[in-house]
Amino acid sequence: MSRFPMARYPNGWFQVAYSHELEKGAVLPLKYFGSELVLFRGEDGVAHLLDAYCPHLGAHLGHGGKVCGNSIQCPFHAWEFSGQGDCTSVPYAKKIPPKAKVKPWHVRELNGLILAWYHGEGIGPQWEVPLVSEVGSGEWSEREYRRWKIKTHNQEMAENAVDSAHFLYVHGTSGMPTVATAETDGHLLHVISETKMRTPMGKVGGSVEVHAYGFGFTTTRFRGIVETLLVSSATTIDEDYVDLRFAFMVRKLPDKDATSTVGAAFIREIDRQLQQDIPIWENKIFIPTALLVDGDGPIGLFRKWAKQFYTETTAPKKLPIATVSA
Repeated sequence: MSRFPMARYPNGWFQVAYSHELEKGAVLPLKYFGSELVLFRGEDGVAHLLDAYCPHLGAHLGHGGKVCGNSIQCPFHAWEFSGQGDCTSVPYAKKIPPKAKVKPWHVRELNGLILAWYHGEGIGPQWEVPLVSEVGSGEWSEREYRRWKIKTHNQEMAENAVDSAHFLYVHGTSGMPTVATAETDGHLLHVISETKMRTPMGKVGGSVEVHAYGFGFTTTRFRGIVETLLVSSATTIDEDYVDLRFAFMVRKLPDKDATSTVGAAFIREIDRQLQQDIPIWENKIFIPTALLVDGDGPIGLFRKWAKQFYTETTAPKKLPIATVSA
C-alpha cells in the first residue's frame, strides 16, 4: 500500500534555490519533481531553469556546463542553449537542428528565493507568489537558515499548521493553540492561532499567523515573546523525499543583544519542534477517512483546500515556453 494516495508532485510554485546561492555566471545541477534540472544565471543577472540533458548526445548541462552570455554551454560539444531552451549555437555546424531544444521551466525570483512552477499537465502559472515586506527591511534581522531532506509528502508537513493537538502531545507546549481564524481563498490558506509560550517570567500570550500559497511557499509570523517571520518552502525531490527550507527573520528590539539572544532562543525552539516531527512524518501513512474529533483543528478544511493542487498525471510533462520575472 502506498503511504500517500494523493499524487506525489503537487502543482504550484516551489523553491529550487536561494538567490545568494546562484551568482552571476553560476551553474547548479538540481533534482526536483523527479527530474534532473540545471539552474544558471546569465550575464544579465536573470536566473533560468532547464531540463538537464543536452538533446545532442545526452550530457548533463549542470555538470561541467558553463554560462556564455545569457546561454548555457554543454560541457560535451559546446552546444549552447538560451534560458528559453532554444539552441543558440553549434560551433562546428552550419545549421542548428530545428529539434535542438531543452524544456524550460517557469521561474520567479523574489524575496531572496528562486522558485519554479510545476504542473502535472504542463499548464503555466495560475497564481503568483507575493512580495514579503519584511525581506530587506532595516527593521528586521538578517535571515538565518535551516534545511532538511525528509522522507514524506508536502501535504503531510503542511497539515501540521492546522493540527492543534499535536503541539501539546508531540512538542510539549504549555497548551493546545486555539484556532481563531481558518479560511481559504483559492490557492491561499490563512490560519491564525492563539497560543501560550513558556518563558523564564512565566507564560506569555502570543499568536501564529500562517499564509500558505499552495504547498511550496509559506509565511509564518510568530508574535508574542519576539516577533519572528519564517519563510518556508517544501519542494518534492523524487518519489521519496522532500527538500524543506526555513529562513527566519526577527524584528529588531531596541537592545541589539536582546534581539540576538531572544530571537536565537525562539528559532532553536522551532528547530526543536521540527526535529520532533520528522520521525513521525517519515513513518506515518495518510488516512483519507481520518477519524477527526473536536479539538483536532480545521484539518477537514485544510484537506478540502489541498485537493486543488493535484492532477491525474503525477510525472512531469513538457511545459510551455517559460517566462521569467526578476
